[in-house]
Amino acid sequence: MNILVTGAAGFIGSRLCLELLKNPKIFVYGIDNLNNYYSIKLKKKRILELKKFKNFKFIKLDLKDTKKLRKLHQIKKINSIFHFAAQAGVRFAILKPKKYFDDNIISFFNILNFAKENNIKKIFFASSSSVYGEQIRFPVKEKFKLNTKNFYGFSKKINEITAKTFSKLFKIQLIGLRFFTVFGEWGRPDMLIFKYIKANLNKEKFYLNENGNHFRDFTYIDDVIKILIKLRTVKFKKNFYIFNICSNKPKKIIDVINKINKFYSDFKYTSVYSKNLKKIEVNTTHGDNKEILKFLKKINYSSFDEGLKNTIDWYNKNKINKIT
Repeated sequence: MNILVTGAAGFIGSRLCLELLKNPKIFVYGIDNLNNYYSIKLKKKRILELKKFKNFKFIKLDLKDTKKLRKLHQIKKINSIFHFAAQAGVRFAILKPKKYFDDNIISFFNILNFAKENNIKKIFFASSSSVYGEQIRFPVKEKFKLNTKNFYGFSKKINEITAKTFSKLFKIQLIGLRFFTVFGEWGRPDMLIFKYIKANLNKEKFYLNENGNHFRDFTYIDDVIKILIKLRTVKFKKNFYIFNICSNKPKKIIDVINKINKFYSDFKYTSVYSKNLKKIEVNTTHGDNKEILKFLKKINYSSFDEGLKNTIDWYNKNKINKIT
C-alpha cells in the first residue's frame, strides 16, 4: 500500500509518517517545500528521522508547481493522500495574506486535481478550528455556522467548500479534519508552549494575550495520530465528511503557563506582559468530538499533564532551544 503525505516535514505530517512507517507493508511518499516560516533545521531533523525507514521516500516539492507535480514518475500507484501542506499561522496572515491564497487554496486545488488525474479515491485533508471564528455556544459542533475572523481560517473554509464540490463531481472521498490546538513532541516552535519555554531559557520578555484569561482546546499529538490511524481504516459510506479533531477539554492559557513553571525548578519565570487579542483572534476554542467518536467508537485520550510533561522532556533532551 502506498500513501502520499504532503507537509511531511511539518508537525502533524511528520508524526503521521512516523506512525505509518512502523508498518512495513506501507510505503510512504512525503512531500514538503521546506519553507522558512519556522526553523528549517527542525523540519530537516524531522525528515532525517523518517529517512531511517526503507519504506519512506522524501520529495522536495512546492505544490504550486503543477508541472513538477504532474511529473512525479517515481511515485507508484497511490492508495490515499493525507494533505497537511499549508501556510500556518493566524497572525502571519496580516503580513502575508497572498501566501495563504497561494499555499493553502491553490495548492489544495492542485493536489485535488492530481488525485483526479491519477485516479486516487481517498484524501484526508487538514482544516482548522479557525473556520469557526468567534462563537457564542460551546462546544462547537461541525454543523455550526462558520464565522471566520482571519484569512487563515478563510482559506481553510474555501478548501472545505472546494473539497465538497470535488467529492460530488469526481466521486473522490474527502475527509476534512478541523484540528484544534495540537501540541507535543516535535511541535511547532511558534506555538505557545515552546515559545514560553524558549523565552525563559533565553531570559526574554514574554507577551501574553489578555493576561492568559482566554481558552484553547489543546489536543496532544499522540491522540491526533491515534485518530488519524483509526480513520484510515474506516469504511465511509459517503464521499464527504468533516470532523473536529480535539480533546473537548479547553484550558485557560494562564493555567498552562503555571503548569509549565512547575516542571522547571530552576525557572525564575520570565517577565510576562499582557497585550490585547488582535481582532483576528478568538477568545475561546472548544470543540465537540462526539461526531468522530461515532465512527471510531472510543479513543483513550491522554491527560493534558502527561502530554505536557512528555513535550517538555523532549524539548530539553533534544536542545530544541538551540535550533529554533
